[in-house]
Amino acid sequence: MSSLPNTDLTEHPRCNVLGVHISAVGMEEAVRLADDHILQGKKGYVCVTGVHGVMEAQSDPGFRHILNTATVTVPDGMPTVWVGAMQGHSGMRRVYGPDYMLELCRLSVSRGYTQFFYGGNPGVADQLAAVLMKRLPGLQVVGTFTPPFRPFNPGEEAELIRQVEALKPDIIWVGLSTPKQEKFMALYLAKLDTRLMIGVGAAFDIHTGKIADAPRWIKAVGLQWLHRLFQEPKRLWRRYLINNPTFIWNISLQFLRIRTFD
Repeated sequence: MSSLPNTDLTEHPRCNVLGVHISAVGMEEAVRLADDHILQGKKGYVCVTGVHGVMEAQSDPGFRHILNTATVTVPDGMPTVWVGAMQGHSGMRRVYGPDYMLELCRLSVSRGYTQFFYGGNPGVADQLAAVLMKRLPGLQVVGTFTPPFRPFNPGEEAELIRQVEALKPDIIWVGLSTPKQEKFMALYLAKLDTRLMIGVGAAFDIHTGKIADAPRWIKAVGLQWLHRLFQEPKRLWRRYLINNPTFIWNISLQFLRIRTFD
């Protein structure tokens, strides 16, 4: 595995969730860390990770390394927050990807940070730009890019690099699936002229209405996965009906100290 670019890691507490270092932060702290990173002129990437990402990392050491060397790996899921609380991080709160996107874009209006949207099906990134600029007057979206559903050919990669170099966005939001978006950020951070890349998964589809968001009470009790499963059963059944019980089993082994996850 090739070495990752230097992400100038921000010092902040993290908890160990099956060997994945999840940042022990809440929304306010997650936004502040991203803001500080941009103000200091550093390059980095942020992972928004829940149970799915943690379980993917169990069978993919390279992906686990990407999560653990991110500038920030925020807890996008109540189970990760509960694990953090049991490890003594009482102030840890869920940082839900779509909400994180809104809060950081809201701050961007006052800071003058520019946004670039990468990912989604054809037309979704452009629609997302229109939705957020209407919702947050003054938000600067300087570009969008819809990647193909396959590896880049040399011309496509060169076009993305050229486009970002010309626009120099402060933040590139990456709307792909996990672990594809995290691997993209780790690979392209050094190649793209930007300060911060943030992988937010389904946030593109949620903000544009392609996927219905769950009610607040469902999120609070940790059942958002069930809400998503009802909407996309064919695509998500394996992720939730296999990963979730396996996560519960393994985290029990970790807390009982029967198995160590370094």
